[in-house]
Amino acid sequence: MNERKRLSDILHNGEGEDFRARWETTAAAGDFGPLPPGEYSCRVLGGVLFQSKQGTPGFKLSMQVTEGDLAGRRCWADWWLTPAALPMTKRDLAKIGITTPEQMERPLPPGILVRVKLSLRRDDDGNEANKLKHFECAGVEENPFAPDGEGKDAPPSDTEGKQP
Repeated sequence: MNERKRLSDILHNGEGEDFRARWETTAAAGDFGPLPPGEYSCRVLGGVLFQSKQGTPGFKLSMQVTEGDLAGRRCWADWWLTPAALPMTKRDLAKIGITTPEQMERPLPPGILVRVKLSLRRDDDGNEANKLKHFECAGVEENPFAPDGEGKDAPPSDTEGKQP
């Protein structure tokens, strides 16, 4: 069995004293709650298919705020794949180029920018979470590796990510 490591085993070149001083003078980070209600510019980080605890199928989009004091914070939005919700799901996902069910099974193209409006909702237990009220595509980040003139502010196409 391996012995438990000590700080001196993983900190090198006398970093131990510096680390101890930083530990003593560093305040612990606060817990993140939901984002305050408002409008945010976000980068889409990805999307995944999932099922709720009750078994309802859905698609979850992960986003990261790109501007302002809350830049770097993350938020999520769910779209339901039920017959009743499908018209709204198709409307909103088409805004970011998802127009076929197969596209939900593949990674999203990088750099999709969206503008969202979030509100707060409270569940029966008193827990607060963000709720998506409005969603629109705001473009695509410029790809620094794209050939000249490509990948600049073009909305995602419905063929991106499709294999021939």
